[in-house]
Amino acid sequence: MNENRLMQQIGTIFGAFMTLFYFGVGFYIILSPNVVLSPDPAASKFLRILLGSTFIIYGVYRAYRTYVKVVEIFFTDDDNKKDSF
Repeated sequence: MNENRLMQQIGTIFGAFMTLFYFGVGFYIILSPNVVLSPDPAASKFLRILLGSTFIIYGVYRAYRTYVKVVEIFFTDDDNKKDSF
């Protein structure tokens, strides 16, 4: 296994953990009443949902990109790969 491919695999695994992190932070912000983003309770709830949803949507995007990268790095042979930069 060449060193560049090993580094790509490590980066892909790190990306998968970061995806889980974004989902976790998003759900924590939405579901935790201890996160106060504004003195007004109604505004704080709205801001928690807005910020948490942003984290979750970004987590979905990262999950898709990680899935594509996992398939590319782990499940294709070096002979079948296209030339990449």
